[in-house]
Amino acid sequence: MTNLLVELQTEELPPKALRKLSEAFAEGVRKTLDEGHFLEAGSTTTVYGAPRRLAVHITNVRAQSPDETFRQKLVPVKVGIAADGTATPALKKKMAALGIDYPVEQLERVNDGKNEQLVYEGVRPGVELSVGLQKALDYAVKHLPIPKVMTYQLADGETTVSFVRPVRHLTALFGEAVVPVVLFGLEAGRVTRGHRFHAPDPVEIPDADSYEKVMKAAFVEPRYDVRRERIETELKRRAAELNGEAIMPEDLLEEVSALTEWPVVYESQFEEEFLQVPQECLILTMQLNQKYFALRDHEGKLMNRFLLVSQLEAKDGGKAIAEGNARVVRARLADAKFFYDQDRLHSLESRVDGLRHVVYHNKLGSQYERMLRVRTIAGAVADLIGADRREAERAATLAKADLRTLMVGEFPELQGIMGEYYARHDNEPADVALAIREHYQPRYAGDALPSTPVSLAVALADKLETLVGLFGIGQLPTGEKDPFALRRHALGVLRMLIEKELDVSLPEMIDAAWCAEKDVPGVVDNRPALVEFFGDRLRVMLRDRGATAQEADAVLALDLAKLADIPKRLAAVRAFMALPESEALSAANKRIGNILKKVEGHIEDVIDISNLREDAEKRLFEELSAIEPKADALYAEGHFEEMLALLAALRAPVDAFFESVMVNAEDPALRANRLALLKRLYGVMNRVAEIARLAK
Repeated sequence: MTNLLVELQTEELPPKALRKLSEAFAEGVRKTLDEGHFLEAGSTTTVYGAPRRLAVHITNVRAQSPDETFRQKLVPVKVGIAADGTATPALKKKMAALGIDYPVEQLERVNDGKNEQLVYEGVRPGVELSVGLQKALDYAVKHLPIPKVMTYQLADGETTVSFVRPVRHLTALFGEAVVPVVLFGLEAGRVTRGHRFHAPDPVEIPDADSYEKVMKAAFVEPRYDVRRERIETELKRRAAELNGEAIMPEDLLEEVSALTEWPVVYESQFEEEFLQVPQECLILTMQLNQKYFALRDHEGKLMNRFLLVSQLEAKDGGKAIAEGNARVVRARLADAKFFYDQDRLHSLESRVDGLRHVVYHNKLGSQYERMLRVRTIAGAVADLIGADRREAERAATLAKADLRTLMVGEFPELQGIMGEYYARHDNEPADVALAIREHYQPRYAGDALPSTPVSLAVALADKLETLVGLFGIGQLPTGEKDPFALRRHALGVLRMLIEKELDVSLPEMIDAAWCAEKDVPGVVDNRPALVEFFGDRLRVMLRDRGATAQEADAVLALDLAKLADIPKRLAAVRAFMALPESEALSAANKRIGNILKKVEGHIEDVIDISNLREDAEKRLFEELSAIEPKADALYAEGHFEEMLALLAALRAPVDAFFESVMVNAEDPALRANRLALLKRLYGVMNRVAEIARLAK
């Protein structure tokens, strides 16, 4: 046993796919070798991924796979053996296909319960590593998650191959020895390339274990995570030296880590006059166009300095690099300033009419037509949640107007953000301006919710219009496909109702949205499906927050008008399940529900005390009568946990009732009275949640 190294040295790989490509390549090689029994127990895999290489190092690899005993079912005896005892053509063909050369009369015969089968038991000889590695490489490159395949010609000028990027060198070392494998017309060797500028000459790798050392000497850090950690550490250090903090979004860190083989951090700057432009514009310009890391001071204000990641160790300390990047960013920021200045020459209101020329959906009309619907819904929702109707409608009118601005045209990520800046410039009310920004919230799981009633009204209206409209034209999510992010919109609505504790009914808001949507040609009433969709999303949301399937089902079995109560109901259910009496009460509740469902006709609500004959039913009535007023008061005040705790006192009388009382008595009056008692008990027990759902 020894260690194995495989490397594909390529042209620059797509940075956003590099991590997945490197991990998939390494796993493909490891998995295939393991399945071929080339790896010993305790074998470890090291993944390498850099802008111009995919590589993997695997320890404890065998030079040859071990011989393997195997059993192979062939064909039924009656199919494989002729009357004279010789092999039939069918058996000969099967054995030839499997490479089996063995006397037919010595084949084992096994009855599988249906037929007597011919079975061969033999030893499959092991194969050399070169065979196993060739298979592993073929598998690994075939199963890479390549975002876009490139086709290129090999050096012979005739052969065409396809891969993510052209491969220039193939390295395969087993200890010090080259493994004779071939890929993309390249024979494996020990030569690769280092840094494009610092080490432009071919680099020779003496053995598998010296790969990292040789690469670092050639100014290549081959480990993806090591490069990323190095970049992050340097950014924090340089920012601290400048009394600032680097803005390091995850996506940018990942991309820069995939763009540099030998990361070096430098500082540059731009003119202070550009700080007059909204900082979101400047930050986005630097991040998207140039991959720069903007800096904030300790008060959270953007600084006119930024950090950049190069892969050159400059002899002048990076002075020329800093100056060159300063010139580049100056041009970019000048464009942003121009867009900002030009956009402010016209009010947001003047841009609303231009939404007529922006298509929302070919079946649902333009953004202008959608705005009218959202405005109507926003007004209705504002009334329901106690927000200012006039401001909600005004914000809804202006919410999409920034789509017609130069800045949002250049940076769609700034929609809503620029709308707020331009609304404040136009002296719109503060809540209106804020709602333009916040009506997109929450944009993703964990995102902040709108902060004011006006913002909530517009955000709810915007999402409800999308849901009702798209459900109305049959554009429902299917499987993993959700092109219009309807699941995210539904979760956003649920989060706002629950976390903002809005005292409003979800069906009532859906109805308000439908009133605005119903006159759109081709839109049908699909509210029942939408309500069910919300229920599914709510169940998923509760499970993601730690609720068990039983707990979620128990709470959601009720027709809840106020979703804001759900967290308290769940907490009450959990506390109830911790009571010693909960299991017996849940089972009894389930039994009561089954009894009541089987009753034909109406069950009376009034209990005739004179018709309570048995001691057990009298006691149950007394205990229930004592608890009910307290339970009603606690429920009305929202003290659900305390209310369910009261039910513990009912366990003994409920158990006694079912042990000694015949519910379906022959006397109709007696039977009706006992059913009325159970109906009343069932109502008290199931106000917070359907307790029967908790029964095991």
